[in-house]
Formats: sequence, C-alpha cells, structure tokens
Amino acid sequence: MNIVLHEPEIPANTGNIGRTCVATGSVLHLIKPLGFSLDEKHLRRAGLDYWPKLKYFIYEDYGDFLEKNPGAHIYFATTKGRNLYSEVHFRQDDYIMFGKESAGIPEEILIEHPDECIRIPMIGDIRSLNLGNSVAIVTYEALRQTGFEGMNLAGELHRLKWDNI
Repeated sequence: MNIVLHEPEIPANTGNIGRTCVATGSVLHLIKPLGFSLDEKHLRRAGLDYWPKLKYFIYEDYGDFLEKNPGAHIYFATTKGRNLYSEVHFRQDDYIMFGKESAGIPEEILIEHPDECIRIPMIGDIRSLNLGNSVAIVTYEALRQTGFEGMNLAGELHRLKWDNI
C-alpha cells in the first residue's frame, strides 16, 4: 500500500503515520511543501525508532509526484468524498492520498477524480478526524480487503502461552 501526504503540516502526525507505514509495510510519499523539517524532534519522537525502517519518498509538488508515479491508482481521502472508504475496492499497489491538516486536498485535485474521492463517515458538524487516525482507519481497511498479506495475524503473549490457559 502507498500512503501519500499532500503538504503535511504537523510533524507529530507525520511521525505517527510513518510508524503506521512501517507496521503495515506501506510506503510513505510526502509532497512538499512540508510544514516541518524531517529531522525535527517531534517527528522523530512520534515515529520513535521506526523512522529509519520507513520506506519513503519526497516530491517537490503534486506534478512531481504524478510524474514519478505514472499510472498510479490513487484514492483521495476527503470529507467531501462521494464514496465511503469501505465501499471502494482497494488493491495492494494503490495510493491513498490525504491532505494537509488545515485544508485537506485542494479541490482542484479532487474535482478531477470524483469517483476516487473517499470519506470516513462522521456525525454532526465535525470537520474531520486527526490525520494520523484517518490514515490508520483507511489503511487498515485497504489491508483487510487485500488479505493482510505478509502481516502477523496471530498475537503471542510475552511470558505465557495461549494454550496454557
């Protein structure tokens, strides 16, 4: 799976998302401008020791991202989406784009891809969920749909064994 952050602003969110990407085997794509430096302590703290294990790419802008990923099948996570994230059919090599915390993905991008715009349902007049939470929700649905390939599906206790209980 490929997670794309379009102009992320908050280092802790990106650090948490990087950690999620490592845990899920996803690739992180960061589209500039970034609202922080990649060596910022908040980014490292949120990602803990996972950041060196993260596979990530940085792009100068959206055009650079498209140029370097020709033919990419992209879903655009937005509160304005026509489809629920659980209604689309993800494939393992899909890209899921999330916008910056303050404004989301620019409407100029969304308008070109109405059928690929997906949303997480919420009640009332809530603007949006935290970016890290949104990425986790949609990523795990995409992984569920693709069979959690390559992931640990059974947990183990640290000191005891399940069959000893």
